[in-house]
Amino acid sequence: MLKINREEMLELTRRMTISRTAMTRIAGCYMDKDGFVDGTFNTNFLKLSQAQKSQNLALAKIIPFSETNVNLKRYRFPQSAYIAGGIRQLLTGIKSSALKNDALLDVFYEIMGEQYCSDHDYAVFFFHSTYDIPMKTSDREELWDSEEVYEYLICAVCPVDGDYEPGKPECGFIFPAFCDRTEDPDYIDIYQADSEKPHRELERILQV
Repeated sequence: MLKINREEMLELTRRMTISRTAMTRIAGCYMDKDGFVDGTFNTNFLKLSQAQKSQNLALAKIIPFSETNVNLKRYRFPQSAYIAGGIRQLLTGIKSSALKNDALLDVFYEIMGEQYCSDHDYAVFFFHSTYDIPMKTSDREELWDSEEVYEYLICAVCPVDGDYEPGKPECGFIFPAFCDRTEDPDYIDIYQADSEKPHRELERILQV
């Protein structure tokens, strides 16, 4: 298993403020405990109120800000994920569409509903963002010029109450992995709130 560089994750979280974020869109669905969809949402991040922006950024930030290589671990996609219609192709399509393709999102929600085990209602949140990766000098000082743009998804699976208010994520992921300050679509970073009792369903989904 490839280790995650903590500084690279902090590099992402430092941009997760209202003034600095490049988050473009938020989408997701509400599920009952049996995995049936109760409703979906899909909206432009810029159209949210300041309070909603702050709330959603705080939710998304939990995953990259978690303890690396303990709560957040890096996994390589198996060969089965590369076939036509495989999970890697699905996630790549969701990312490339910037969450604007509801049909692809619905496929993912269906997979989650079939695989995820829960004794309570929950929600699947998707966040789409970009990061202009600044060049760094040999002494690691950032320059203004950007070498490339890292486009990525954060997914958070959260318990919800009767008013559909989300709690802290139980699990989730970042795709593609941010590795050596560039994207690596062969890897995905999976988050588990409880590293002792992880939701292995996310790892099984990689086999779909």
